[in-house]
Order: sequence, then structure tokens, then C-alpha cells
Amino acid sequence: MSGSILILAGRRPGAADPLAEAYDVADKCLVPVAGRPMIAHVLESAADSQASRVFVSTHHGALLDHLNDPVVDLLGRRLIIVPAADNLADSVLAVAGVADFPLLVTTADNCLLTPATIAEVGLEAERLGIDAGVALARREDVLAVHPEGQRRFYEFSDVAVSNCNAYWIAHPGALRAVEAFRGGGQFVKKPLRVLRAFGLVNLLRFRFGLGPIHHVFGRLSQRLKVDIAPLLVGDGATAIDVDNERSLRVTEALMARRDIVSRRSNSRENPGECDAAGERRLAVTR
Repeated sequence: MSGSILILAGRRPGAADPLAEAYDVADKCLVPVAGRPMIAHVLESAADSQASRVFVSTHHGALLDHLNDPVVDLLGRRLIIVPAADNLADSVLAVAGVADFPLLVTTADNCLLTPATIAEVGLEAERLGIDAGVALARREDVLAVHPEGQRRFYEFSDVAVSNCNAYWIAHPGALRAVEAFRGGGQFVKKPLRVLRAFGLVNLLRFRFGLGPIHHVFGRLSQRLKVDIAPLLVGDGATAIDVDNERSLRVTEALMARRDIVSRRSNSRENPGECDAAGERRLAVTR
């Protein structure tokens, strides 16, 4: 997608993150995942996308000093650090005046987000012609990737899905949908927040799947006065973020699997290079 990407890397006010404490780092986004700070994986996918600018919203003023990852140089001037607000809505609105649209909003713990999925979200949103979209993965796709990857699903009459922590905003006028997130956190995990934003009937429809998913989002659109739609992505791994030690280990296992698949693919495409590399390794062992 063109436009901008915003990576939310803030903290909940007054709350210490257990992972950050366990790994003795200044911020959760610096927790090591497969040998790199978790946010570095998200930044690398953003760098490989067509986004003109990549914003990181953080309370950690010295983030770049502690990040120490090649992706910072890879992004160069495309990378912009902005101060985070105390809630998600204001953190998003803070970049609205300087971001290029469309704007993709994601989180620093969304380590398995790929450039392909970023592109898929943008293409699907443009195909639907919507104001805003929520990336979701089907339950069968998530469980096919890893049976312990995600334990929370939202069941509609036609599909069960999990949130992918990726939100697409087409233009500044669609930012009023962001008000649903005021107070911080994922609104779909907070029934009272959904109630305030969408009303009781829509809350019941959303939480208990009373109807097809597109119909339910249509009702939400009416309430918000913004055309918002579900964006069903093909990669179930996108629904697995790093919230705790279990999901961290799952994420690292999936990254290792992807690395193996990538090396096998490269070996088929460039067998001569791989044979030469094998001969070099053999020579070293001798």
C-alpha cells in the first residue's frame, strides 16, 4: 500500500509490562524476539512496503538509542518517532495532520505482519471502497498456522475470526471511527467500550455473532457514520501478537519455520548458488 504506517508502541498509563520486566528492557517493544527487538520485525515489514512514511508512537523518548537494529538505517528518513498519548485514539489523531493517507495502524507486537499482508489489506480496502477497515483472520487459518497461536475468536453466523491488530483508514474524515478506541486497548476485548461506541444492539450483534460479519459491520458503520468493513486476510499468523511468554515462543517458532521455507525456496530458485555455498561449508569443515 502507499500512504503511511503508524506503529503503536506506547504503554498503558501506570502499568508495568510483564514481558519488559522479565527481559529487563526499558519498553515492551524492545523485548527480544528471534534475536531482535520485537518492533524491528514490524519496522522491517513496513520498510518493505510501499509506505512513504513510517511513524512510531512511543512513550520511550530514547527508543532509537536502545533499538540498535539495521532496520533504522534501512528506513532512514521514512522513519518518524512521535510521542504517544495516554490512549490509542489520541495517539492516532496525533499523526493525522502529517501522515499521508491511506494510513495503516498496527502495533509493535505484531511481529508476524508481513509486507504481503500489508499489501493485501490495502488492496482489499480499495476494492471495497470503504472509509476504514479492520484486519481479521479466519479461525481455521489461525489454527492451521499454530494450534496454540490464538485462543480468542469472535463468532459470527458465517465465520469465526480473530483480530490482527491492523486497521486501515482511507482518509482523515474516517478518523472519527478512531473514537471507538478512546481509553486505550483493543475495543473488541472491552464490552463496555463497545457499548459506549456502538450501542447495546450492536454490542450484542458483535459479541455474539447475531448475523453475517458484513451485516454486523454494516450496523456498526451506521452507528459511527463511517463505512467500516472487515478485511479478511489469508495469513492466519497475522492474528498472533506477542502478549506473553507463550505467544512469544509461538512467534519465534513460526519465524523459524518461515526462515526454513524461505531457504528452501531460494535453493530451488538458485541451485548453483546453494551448491557453491555447500561446497564452501564442506571446505571449512575439512
